[in-house]
Amino acid sequence: MDWQRLISDRRLGLEEWHDETTQMRSDFQRDYDRMIFSSPFRRMQNKTQVFPLPGSVFVHNRLTHSLEVSTVGRSISREVLMRLYNQNSDPELYKILQHIPDIVATACLCHDLGNPPFGHSGEKTISTWFSEGPGRELQKYLSLKQWADLINFEGNANSFRLLTHQFVGRRKGGFAMTYSTLGTLVKYPWTSLNAGEKGKFGFFESEEESYRKVAEWLGIPELQDGVFARHPLVYLMEAADDICYQIMDIEDAHRLSILSTQEATEALLAFFEEPKRSKLQRGMAHLDDPNEKISYLRSNVIGSLVEHTADSFVHNLPAIMDALPVGALVDLNPPLLREAYKACSEIAFSRIYCAPSVVDVDLAGNRIIEYLLDVLMEAVLHPEKNYSQLLLTKMPRQYDFNASTLYGRIQAVLDHVSGMTDVYALDLFRKLNGHSLPAV
Repeated sequence: MDWQRLISDRRLGLEEWHDETTQMRSDFQRDYDRMIFSSPFRRMQNKTQVFPLPGSVFVHNRLTHSLEVSTVGRSISREVLMRLYNQNSDPELYKILQHIPDIVATACLCHDLGNPPFGHSGEKTISTWFSEGPGRELQKYLSLKQWADLINFEGNANSFRLLTHQFVGRRKGGFAMTYSTLGTLVKYPWTSLNAGEKGKFGFFESEEESYRKVAEWLGIPELQDGVFARHPLVYLMEAADDICYQIMDIEDAHRLSILSTQEATEALLAFFEEPKRSKLQRGMAHLDDPNEKISYLRSNVIGSLVEHTADSFVHNLPAIMDALPVGALVDLNPPLLREAYKACSEIAFSRIYCAPSVVDVDLAGNRIIEYLLDVLMEAVLHPEKNYSQLLLTKMPRQYDFNASTLYGRIQAVLDHVSGMTDVYALDLFRKLNGHSLPAV
């Protein structure tokens, strides 16, 4: 792969309007601003990250997580840019590479746009509605790829759809993002038929043509049928996400008293050797608030991970540009950082993700999403029924519930459900069950 092609401000759906005019604000900065002001981005403030939406104690939601990932992604990118410039001071190449921080920061903003309400359990609930629930009856009417899309429903693929699909009343190309931002967003650049045991993939059948157009223009090779190489900047977006969710989950768990101050301190100090460890402990001694102590350690951990992750990326860049598999950057860091990161991951799975408050959200979210899928799918499959007609009058017009294909109608339902906030989904659930009525 070649940076001259990988970094392109060509916009999906607006190709015929593309020009090379230079403005104070680059097209990649416009992408970033466009996302900040978008409705899907704002909706993430009411979507669960891991813990229930905040009550008296503020923890991360999808919006704050995405903003932090974007900040870390930009920081890693700047470190990478400095290292690349020191290796090659070619001014023409640097002129191209200088856009990397904006591209990565925008992809980081977008990486969770397609996630449904109620955290990652929402994805599982949707996929199992088809593989284990009433949706099984639909398999015989769908192609293999369409069925694979549904039983492996993926927030990553849904993010790409949200940005590129022409919803009813919208313009061609969706948000008309630059090709490089879209390429950097797709963490798993292959179809659902290649999802494997983990069920990860990057685009639905409905958006495969759009991704192929992006990949061809950027010079991203297709390694086998339906499987593409990653855009190199995907590694930076992925690393920023890995760093934030793992480290911030430790801080949130401490704020919620799931982890003690001593446990959180030990987990975060494990990222450092002497004399840095002792220096951090002396710094903590000046703080009385336990939450501030952990925040202080967290900031230092992220700073260290940013620097070493940039080193790992640049060191492995030749292999990455040749489309060779190198693994996640956090797994390529020095042994001390790898082991400390792994220990945080083990804490998360053993103590955090199974915490009662987290499981309660999973259980409630599962029931709410299942019910909404039951009634909405019934409405689009049997629109002639009286209840279906009433229900469809309430549905947003941007979703094509009258699509000409079954796959299209199913996707309209999933577009609607996955776009809901936790609060909206709960409110609709109550109204459809007759538990909530408008004031008379």
